[in-house]
Amino acid sequence: MTELVITKKHLSRRDKLMVAIILLGGFIAILNQTVMSPALPKIMREFAITPAVGQWLTSIFLLVNGLMIPVAAYLINRFSTRQLFIAAMLAFTAGTTLAALSVSFPMLLAARILQAVGAGIQLPFTQVMIMLIFPKERRGFALGISGIVIGLAPAAGPTVAGWLVDEFGWKAIFVGIAPLGVLVMIFAAVFLRNLNVASKSHLDILSVALSTLGFGGVLFGFSAAGGMGWLHPFTIAPIIIGGAAIVFFIRRQLKSKQPLLNLRVLRNAVFSTSTIISSVVASGLTFAAVLTPIFLQDVLGKSALHSGLILMPGAIAMAVISPVSGILFDRFGPRALSIIGLAIIVVGSAMLAFLSLSTPSWYVLVAYTFRMAGISLVNMPVNTWGINALPGAMIAHGNSINNTARQVAGSIGTAVLVTVMMLVSASHGGMSAAASAAGIDAAFAGGTIITFSAFLLAVIRVGRIKRPHNQSQE
Repeated sequence: MTELVITKKHLSRRDKLMVAIILLGGFIAILNQTVMSPALPKIMREFAITPAVGQWLTSIFLLVNGLMIPVAAYLINRFSTRQLFIAAMLAFTAGTTLAALSVSFPMLLAARILQAVGAGIQLPFTQVMIMLIFPKERRGFALGISGIVIGLAPAAGPTVAGWLVDEFGWKAIFVGIAPLGVLVMIFAAVFLRNLNVASKSHLDILSVALSTLGFGGVLFGFSAAGGMGWLHPFTIAPIIIGGAAIVFFIRRQLKSKQPLLNLRVLRNAVFSTSTIISSVVASGLTFAAVLTPIFLQDVLGKSALHSGLILMPGAIAMAVISPVSGILFDRFGPRALSIIGLAIIVVGSAMLAFLSLSTPSWYVLVAYTFRMAGISLVNMPVNTWGINALPGAMIAHGNSINNTARQVAGSIGTAVLVTVMMLVSASHGGMSAAASAAGIDAAFAGGTIITFSAFLLAVIRVGRIKRPHNQSQE
């Protein structure tokens, strides 16, 4: 990674303004992701698509986000801070505008891909800046503060989106976000200064192609299983081709002198454990945000606004607890926080595995909020614990791998669990509200099992494995 100008412990007023602009861009990108939750059931009805197809609006965004993250490392070196930030926001805003104009599902899906290209550059860009601007002893605090700002997006997004969907239709969401993107670009053009010096660097196009084919193929195969079954050629072939591409991608990264993703950092036991746990948590966060509104709207018959209000307390809990977890990590380390947080996620997921037509809204609210509180206890401490185990020169690579893993896990995990929901629903009759509830229960049961495996990993390894004494931190 190119050496940054800002390395001091105390930031100037201009530096703080730039951090604010960068975080505002991250806020809008996260906002765009969370507003899809209450809108998804109505989009599915308007375009006459199944949940297995509709979840692509979330999964493809996460997948492209993840695939763009390692490319972002190249772009951060290749272009100046100002150029890259404005270009990312331009792609994101263009995608948002296209979404507002969409008249078909393929057009909306293409818009989401364009949005994800911009967000996939912007979010790792933001995290790398935060990690390198602040000294190591304040990284937990810094990430906690950024968690407050970005956490406001999922807090406000579902509720505002639910109201817009009910009053004006789902397109109003994107009509409202596009001007915010334009505003951020104007602020960046006026106030953002370059933090790095652009330099020539190499982008491994073949690695980009292999990762896209690999993870995209696996995602397509798992998604297809929901409607076609596990033995259909459109399910088996993409998974086999995607899996082979992933194998070749990994081999190429390990042999390359300038890999797209430096997978060698996974040899660090602390970092690899952190990445696995973070990926499971990310998957749990995403699939619940997709399935909960479907249950509330399609099973219980609630409005989009009602489902948004149900999701809001969980997002607020994340925004409030994230900075607290960062401060607690700085003082006590990751072990207790990760174990308690994962235990909470397991319990909350298990609660959502027993939904029915008679389940009251308050029960869903409590269980969902409980899960989100657990997620916020785990995220910052485990991520920071893993990154702090890496030498300074490897932080950018570690961030790229961690973010890529979380986004890809979120997309594929959601596709798998939505597929479980579809298959179980079909076995119960398919079209009825009771069948949908049975499928959603099965998906949350699967999520509970996966999260419990991460809980066991935290008990065994978090805080008990140390980095080598001869490994420098800076």
